[in-house]
Parts: sequence; structure tokens; C-alpha cells
Amino acid sequence: MADPWLSIIGIQEDGPAGLSPASREALDRAEIVFGAPRHLELAGLAAPRGKTWPVPFDLGPLLALRGQKVAALVSGDPFWHGAGGSIAAVLPHSEWRAFPAPGTFSLAAARLGWRLEDVTCLGLHAAPFARLRPVMARGTRTICLMRDASAPAALAEWLVAQGFGQMRMVVLEALGGPRERIREARAQEFALDCVAPVAVALDGADLPPGAGLPRGFGLPDEVFAHDGQITRRAVRATTLAALAPRSGEMLWDIGGGSGSISVEWCLNGGRAVTIEPRADRIANIAANIDAFGLAEQMRTIHGAAPTALAGLPPPDAIFVGGGASAALIDALPPARLVVNAVTLETEALLIDLHAARGGYLTRVALQEATPLGRMRGWTPARNVTQWSWP
Repeated sequence: MADPWLSIIGIQEDGPAGLSPASREALDRAEIVFGAPRHLELAGLAAPRGKTWPVPFDLGPLLALRGQKVAALVSGDPFWHGAGGSIAAVLPHSEWRAFPAPGTFSLAAARLGWRLEDVTCLGLHAAPFARLRPVMARGTRTICLMRDASAPAALAEWLVAQGFGQMRMVVLEALGGPRERIREARAQEFALDCVAPVAVALDGADLPPGAGLPRGFGLPDEVFAHDGQITRRAVRATTLAALAPRSGEMLWDIGGGSGSISVEWCLNGGRAVTIEPRADRIANIAANIDAFGLAEQMRTIHGAAPTALAGLPPPDAIFVGGGASAALIDALPPARLVVNAVTLETEALLIDLHAARGGYLTRVALQEATPLGRMRGWTPARNVTQWSWP
């Protein structure tokens, strides 16, 4: 279309006064304007011209008006935690035009004097606080969109529980409008009353050295929920190095145990499906998904391979941590494959597979210093034989 029927317009707390001339023209031309109640109020629009989005959010009523002059009001930048992405996913580019305004992240960075390229920006209005765990560390800066006025206090409580009581929290309310208010407090001393819409900026400059999760492979075993069935830290690091995670890739984790391999795979930007036959271990995997905020990247299936593999998204990599057999290996689709063995029978299988297919065959032997009477001695762990292919 030479003249798109839909205009996606970013609006801020200052309402029409803050719109660009092009945005105001698109808004004036629209016969119907969709928006959240707050956005319609900011624009001074009421029924019948102004229509609120359905709850739960649904583009159906908007798409039903295809061909008429329609506008959709969104907060600031339509494509940063806004409805723009949802609209663009179902309409060809020729049918819509976007008129972005500075979003909350840009406004917050401008108020604080922070370089936005050095800041992690998260939409915690629709995600758990645990999404912060991989990014919280000394010296980090994060800007978070909040769900409602009660969320900053709940976030402060969560930060204290995670050991980040010294975190500096800057609460930014109604940015860009006449109600704008900016205040700060330490998480452990937080007692601010808030109004929506609200964002919180987190400054980790005063956190102690070593705060937060380390980057790389091999998180401490104690950060995971497990019943003792866990790929130990050093072996996990070796396994993940062999799996070679890349952003957006899919892992099948067969015989997941605690799900620790999948968790670290996802923390490195991937997605994972963890298959585990024991119900009690499924509960531990679910707890780890929640604890690390990975609900959108990782899921678990109660079942046994290969039956449980039917219908799964195609894998880029597969890890078999328990119960490997020749029949299972033969049933797997093409992908990077890593298999760990601690029994003689599975080790013999891996030796045969290495001889037949090639790849890499490695034995990992670990010993840990433990008390021996009044002194110390080396206590060996079970050797792990690892075959990776190709």
C-alpha cells in the first residue's frame, strides 16, 4: 500500500504535546485509535473513536478494521517491549507505519546520565525478578520496567534475599510528564511509595567483590536444586565446552537430573528441553528454571527417551547424561552430540561409537582434597568417559 492503513504511534507522559508533527498528523487522520486506557486518556480520546485493547491482549479487533484509517497508541518506542513487534509479526510492512518516541529506557538513561549501550535493559513487567540473576554483579547497571506501583518494593525484597541489599535502586515514575518523580534508596532500606507507570534503575557499584553469578561454564553445585544427581561442576564445564552453546540454539538434555546442563546452556543464550523420567527430579528441574528466570528458554518433559523425543523442536546439540544405549544413539537426529558415561557398560558403548564414527573420546578423572585423620588426602570421584561427535 502506498498509504498504510495502520499507524503505530509512540506516546509519552506529556500526551499530544510531546508528539512530533508527523505523529500528530497520523493520530488526527485515524478514524479509530486503539490503546491502553492510560494511553487513550493521555491523548484525550474516548469511545467510540478510542478503543481499549482487549484483556488478555488480542490483535483481532484491530485486524478486523483492516483497510480503514486506524492508529495504535503504545508507550514510547513501539518495538522495545511494545506492541509494535506483535503487530509487525502478523502484518506486511507495507500495511503499517511506525512513529516511535523515546522509550522509558532512553528517558531513564537521560535522567541518570548513563550510557545506554553499557546498560542491561529488562522488561520485568512481564517476567520474573530471577531474570536479573545472570546480570547482577558489582559495577553493573540495569534499567527494569516494572509491572505496577507495588513491584519496586517486591523487587527490593527479592534483591535482599539474593544478597544484594547494598544495591542502589533509583525509582523513576511517569517519566517525561508533569508527574515525573525520581527517588533512590538502598534495597535493604527501601520504603518508598510509588505510582505507576514506574521503572527502576539498579546500580551495582557498591556491591562487594564476587557478588552475583560468575560468567562462563561450571557454576557451583550449591546454586542448583538437586538430590545429588547432578553433573558436577568440573565435569559440567567440560561437557558444556564440548557442547559449544551458541545464542538461540536448541539443546536436548536427555536424562536431565537437576537440569544443570540445560540451565548453563540457557544462561549462555540458548534454549533447552530437558527430558527426565523421575517425577521428583522434574520438580528440581522446575525449581531451577524458576530460580534462574528461564521459563521462556527452558522447559522440562517427564518421560524417557527416545519415546519422549517425539514432536520436539529440532536440536542443534544433544547431551545424554544417563541411560545411553545403542538404540537411543541410533534414534537421535543429526546434531552435535555429547554423551557422558560412568558405568563400564556405557563406557564400552562409547569406545565402540568412537571407533565406528570418530569424534573425540575423553576420560575425566577428578580428585578432591578431604580430611584424612588429622591431615588431608585425595578422594577420587567416579571417572567420567565422554564421547563428543562430530
